[in-house]
Amino acid sequence: MLWGIDNSWTLFLDRDGVINERIIDDYVKTIDEFKFIRGAETAIAEMSKFFRFVFVVTNQQGIGKGIMNERNLIEIHTYMTDQIEAEGGQITACYFAPQLASEGSELRKPATGMAIKAQQDFEGVDFSRSIMVGDSDSDIEFGKRLGMKTVKVNSDGTDFSGADLVVKDLSELLNRIGI
Repeated sequence: MLWGIDNSWTLFLDRDGVINERIIDDYVKTIDEFKFIRGAETAIAEMSKFFRFVFVVTNQQGIGKGIMNERNLIEIHTYMTDQIEAEGGQITACYFAPQLASEGSELRKPATGMAIKAQQDFEGVDFSRSIMVGDSDSDIEFGKRLGMKTVKVNSDGTDFSGADLVVKDLSELLNRIGI
């Protein structure tokens, strides 16, 4: 088993580019714009049966820019979690940072506020027994700051972030973990 993972571990997932297709130079603002990356919902469902907690941690400055609102985001996250539940899995909770990057919020990755909030909300979250999966350097830095194992989703196979593992998608991560 990769890294000695067992069912006491926590999985942190970025959203755009990891769970759903990223919209270049735009934001996923509606359910219609939310498209799962192929196999993501099945992989999350399988991993959620093994990990103690599965959290989504996502920067969503489209709210701060006024392009969308919190209600839009909650609708998207409800749709996402419903689809994962339909596959037999679950997301423990979704955390988001609506602030603009320029605001320097402690919630916005690479700052660690969303993970600290998850740890406060759910007893038993141990960052040394956690994995952060993301597609950006700020996701990897977020995980490293907390002492997590880090996984970079990178479909072209190149990586300069210093992540502990690079995969093309969540299905490959599932296979590499060996659950």
